[in-house]
Amino acid sequence: MHDPSRLDEANTGYGCEHPGTGIAAVPGGARMSWLRPGPLWKSRNDRLVRLLGDPTDDMRREWVRRLDTQRGPDPARLVDRFAGRDAIAVALLGDPGEGDASQYCVVPVLQRVAGDTDLAVVVSDVIYPAGGLREYAAKHARPYADYPGPIYGLPGNHDWYDGLTGFMSWFCGIPPEERAPAVPGTGWNAFLRGLLWRRGPRGRTADLEAARAWRPAERQRALQPGPYCAIDAGPVRLVLIDTGIRGGLDRDQGEWLRDTLFAAGRPTVVLTGKPLITYAEHHPCPIEGGGTVAELVRDPRASVVAVIGGDDHNYQRYPVRLADGREILHLVAGGSGAYLSATHPVPNVDVLVPECSEEGFRCYPLRGDSLAHFSRRYDALRRFGTGTAVVSPADATTIMAERIGIAPPRTGTPPAEISPRARRAAERVLGGPKGRSENWTSMLYDTDRPPMLKSFLRLDATAGDSPEIRIDCWAATGCLAQERDPVLEDRIVARPGADGRWRWTSATPGRERP
Repeated sequence: MHDPSRLDEANTGYGCEHPGTGIAAVPGGARMSWLRPGPLWKSRNDRLVRLLGDPTDDMRREWVRRLDTQRGPDPARLVDRFAGRDAIAVALLGDPGEGDASQYCVVPVLQRVAGDTDLAVVVSDVIYPAGGLREYAAKHARPYADYPGPIYGLPGNHDWYDGLTGFMSWFCGIPPEERAPAVPGTGWNAFLRGLLWRRGPRGRTADLEAARAWRPAERQRALQPGPYCAIDAGPVRLVLIDTGIRGGLDRDQGEWLRDTLFAAGRPTVVLTGKPLITYAEHHPCPIEGGGTVAELVRDPRASVVAVIGGDDHNYQRYPVRLADGREILHLVAGGSGAYLSATHPVPNVDVLVPECSEEGFRCYPLRGDSLAHFSRRYDALRRFGTGTAVVSPADATTIMAERIGIAPPRTGTPPAEISPRARRAAERVLGGPKGRSENWTSMLYDTDRPPMLKSFLRLDATAGDSPEIRIDCWAATGCLAQERDPVLEDRIVARPGADGRWRWTSATPGRERP
């Protein structure tokens, strides 16, 4: 096991001599480019709901009604397949579904360090760019054909761009040919939205069978009771919520979430399509009719120990200490297969004091490595590959530490030795991707060559006399060296104290090991 990149620059994948087997396994050289107009046009519903109103809540209610008609009412929406276990292991894959090297580079590392997990969950955006059952064979079932356990999912905004039809068929058993609910509304806004709305292609039984052919074993099958549900995972309960296109819950799901959290009776991990904290900002996730998801997870009647969200395509760790002494770990975990979201826009996390500070924060890639990575893409696309805009990882480490006022996470170039050219190049790139508000810039700088800087999580939980929850963040650089000997970027462990409250401790390997 390699040291994390914060201890060894070589483990970022820069200077990669041999691409890994995952990149070589991409079928037919598949490449999804966000520079093409097709993916952007298929994703147009995102802009439509911002301009003309969001029908997601009504459409979700109708999907759930159809499920209840098909199977009978299921108010608990609970998967009990893993109930009663004393130990559980879960792989968490965030935003994976591009079907190209960005996704496939993760697979060999997943098999090596998490192939023995009991189940996996896709945390947001199963399929890019716009859902669709036809895409599930190439962008979900085939990449994970050798993963032996069942894979559950929660939809992200891209899964809603076909009206959620692909997701509901694959994960929930809705007949493939069933169309999405009608887009409700009256007035000019509704008329224009309906005129431009992408309803997505109708699925076919053949599409479903083609995907199932890649994962034919019975133990690989996962049938869940809706786009939101809970999984009884022995020592912990996993609660999967559907945040739709814009990051909110309908009233019915909000009531279900409240009831589920308050009745869990064990440590609970909430998995959500959009994170509640990202880029050092709170995004509380409103619930139709009032209240927020953030309020529910913080309520003392809930037993929430962690909230893990996708949507931003990187890893961020925020251990939050509440005023009453409880701790809730917030993670962004969307780095398992889509274009990389820059981390260099993350400000000094001391802006969240007293609940969270820079000392407890971690991200992957490191801010400096993010700057170095995007400088290469900036140079390739806007400087014709001349190298004039490239910033080395060592220079970028120092520049980012100066910029946000932190100690460099690893040794960088001494400030006096950074050339004026490197500083000018850094300023050009730092004028580009700025986090969530300009995440489209990160999208345009996508690449399928190392270093890929992808990641996924493994969660292990045990009950008994020494209960423990451990979450590992594993890197996938796309390089053969780190594929054979994977890099554990972060490890954080929770145990209950004498007062029964769970507390998180950083246990990252290397010099930070306690």
